[in-house]
Amino acid sequence: MFSDREGAARRLAEALVQYRGQNPLVLAIPRGAVPMAKIIADELGGEVDVVLVRKLRAPGNPEFAIGSVDESGWTYLGDYAGRVGGSSEYIEAEKEAQLKVMRERRASYTPIRPPHDPAGRIVIVVDDGLATGSTMIAALHALRAKSPKKLICAVPVAPPDTLEKVKPYADEVVCLSAPAMFYAVGQFYQSFPQVSDEEVIKLLVTAS
Repeated sequence: MFSDREGAARRLAEALVQYRGQNPLVLAIPRGAVPMAKIIADELGGEVDVVLVRKLRAPGNPEFAIGSVDESGWTYLGDYAGRVGGSSEYIEAEKEAQLKVMRERRASYTPIRPPHDPAGRIVIVVDDGLATGSTMIAALHALRAKSPKKLICAVPVAPPDTLEKVKPYADEVVCLSAPAMFYAVGQFYQSFPQVSDEEVIKLLVTAS
């Protein structure tokens, strides 16, 4: 159990201490992970930014991910997508809806500069926890194409089977807790409030 995202971030920074002084690029999956990535980047002496990916929502159940999409349009689908009603037509429409959200977020999150270039750098991708792992997989896939020196997935908590799905996409996976009984990320936090777009923008502006 983590007290809140700040507490989880500080524990992750301790687990990543070997990268201190190597100017790592710490990339958050918005929105919840952005305050965490800022703390980790400060602790390790790195830079912070966002990697934009979006889950593809199951028909009639927007909290459940059937897959994910990155800014380039590359799509990852869970092997169960079709069984929960994810037809090709539905997936294409959902993909376009999420690409629109990402274009809007990129315009508001980093309006005066391009995203930091991960090429040749140690890149640490942070989320506040993994459930299906689909957005993390999309993030790691997108970043691998940009030739980082090392690509690391760092999360406080995830179920064991999700970690196995994620491992092929990263050079290293750092996870503080992998409980077998897993229902939702929020169950492992005493305080787990929503993070607003305004908070994300403020953090990224002060970090620039």
